[in-house]
Amino acid sequence: MEKGYGVYWRRLGGIEKAFLISVLIYAILYATRLSSAAQSLAALAVFCTGILTVVRVARRGMRRAIWRLRNRLIAAYLFIAVVPIVLIVAMVGLASWMVIGQMAVYLVNKELEHREVSILRQADGFANIPMSNPEVAVTRFERTVRTSFPQFELLITGKHDVRYPEGSQITHPPPAWKHASGLIVKHEADGKHLYAWAHSIANGEEVTILAPIDQELLAGLVPGLGDVTFYPLMGRSKESHVPARKNIFDFEFNGFYPLMVPSWEAPEREEQLVLLVDTRVLTVLSTVFQKLDWTEKILGWFVVVTILFLLVEMISLVTGVQLSRSITGAVHELYEGTQHVKEGDFSYRVPVKGNDQLAELTTSFNSMTSSLGSLLIVAKEKERLESELAIAREVQNQLFPKDVPFTRTLELKGVCHPARMVSGDYYDFMALTETSLAFAIGDVAGKGISAALLMATIQSTMRTQLSSNNGSGPVKLSAARMVSVLNKQLYATTAPEKYATFYFALYEESNHSLTYTNAGHLAPMLLRGSDFQMLDSTGTVVGAFPFARFEEKTVQLEHGDILVAYTDGIAEPENAYGEMFGEDRLKDLVVKYSKADSSEIIARSFEAVNQWTGSSELQDDMTMVVVRRI
Repeated sequence: MEKGYGVYWRRLGGIEKAFLISVLIYAILYATRLSSAAQSLAALAVFCTGILTVVRVARRGMRRAIWRLRNRLIAAYLFIAVVPIVLIVAMVGLASWMVIGQMAVYLVNKELEHREVSILRQADGFANIPMSNPEVAVTRFERTVRTSFPQFELLITGKHDVRYPEGSQITHPPPAWKHASGLIVKHEADGKHLYAWAHSIANGEEVTILAPIDQELLAGLVPGLGDVTFYPLMGRSKESHVPARKNIFDFEFNGFYPLMVPSWEAPEREEQLVLLVDTRVLTVLSTVFQKLDWTEKILGWFVVVTILFLLVEMISLVTGVQLSRSITGAVHELYEGTQHVKEGDFSYRVPVKGNDQLAELTTSFNSMTSSLGSLLIVAKEKERLESELAIAREVQNQLFPKDVPFTRTLELKGVCHPARMVSGDYYDFMALTETSLAFAIGDVAGKGISAALLMATIQSTMRTQLSSNNGSGPVKLSAARMVSVLNKQLYATTAPEKYATFYFALYEESNHSLTYTNAGHLAPMLLRGSDFQMLDSTGTVVGAFPFARFEEKTVQLEHGDILVAYTDGIAEPENAYGEMFGEDRLKDLVVKYSKADSSEIIARSFEAVNQWTGSSELQDDMTMVVVRRI
């Protein structure tokens, strides 16, 4: 079980781990009650990481849900076609609710403002017009105001003292109030109350009118509209005034309007109230347009058009799903085909249905699987050939000398880097007697297997000739005669177009003499001090002409002499501008590293050629033999 939990924990991402850790920390802090600040920070961390975790889980679930192409197309269609329609409908509904709600609020608010203006005019009349008989004026005022406010209180002080009704406890507002009207919140012993009021001061008269606002009054502002209240001073009416529904589309809704109402005690202090109106759609429209039958017709046509739109949308959805099924069906068949190809069954063919682009794609897939089957056969054959080439390379590596013949006065070193799996270059060392040895270097025309086979033939022929002397001594050996015999044997056993350049040398330690024959090979360079001597050709290539004549030459090797023999893979590679590396650059390298080990000379030469070409692939086989007189 612990191992299972460990696997599950490792599968969680960093966000999920942070969420679980945050929940654990918050639980510990909540249980221990250590610090409220720490609890708040932990709760914030839980909230943030929780949101990110939900988003990640939702995205992961969405990826799994839409893995199938059919689900993805359906989801895409829903996002492209259905979601915008839903958003538009929702936006239209929200806009309609807001507009109709504001209409209802406007009707109530406008009527309330009209009544507030009426009592302000009455208050200004009491303050500005002289009253010969205040009682008659109050009686007229009562008849006028009661049409707007059934209950009210009046207080006049100054030249006249009038209080209506008698025994009323009304007082003038604090001195901060001057000329004012509208709504006002008054704090009384039993709580806060809302009033419509007017206050006027003129000609030595101060007039204050207060009319209480209750739900019955508000419901009668616009007759038949519905329930009206000011929240939170008033609750919902016990008896609903909302009209009955006229049809199924005559929805009930709420309109609201926030407003700031000043306080009786201080003008600068205000109360936040919300005017709420509960009504129905057709009630508001009939009140605004005054023609209910025409409004109902418009609403009916709107409903009909909406239903038609929904039908078209449903037909489009069904059509889109059917098209998606046709597309995903073909894709599923292709997926099945890929599974067969994955298992190596290239004979499987996907059924071709229809005559469209998907059918063409299916036909192309069948052609591709057929071609892949053929390519697989070719690849297996290529793999077999590469395996045989690898074996051939191992065999060829065995042909190159592993040990250098021991001499007290001569140091030999040779390296071959093939351009391909096998090389057509050749070099070899062989001890003849205790005081003599032979070495050679060659370059077979061409590359690859045929060149490697000819290289093996050259080595076999050379070693056979050298071994046939049976220790008879170097006196009886002739470099020119050995190369001549090699030429005749190659000509007799190979195709006419096969030939090779060949450099062969015999070294006698007693007199430090080097006798050589150069059969068309690049002239080896002999460095003595700071001067070079080129060991030029003494005959043509081997294997091309049966009666070619070869000569031999002898040079004396002095202490410190360095002989460098190489193939054209070192001197002739070209750079990006078509310029060959050349023997002059090779000479400079040999002089520069003449004091270094022979291996260093070869390594630096190969490195310089690679840098010159600027390519990781060799243009030709590179072979070099360094002979140093010690």
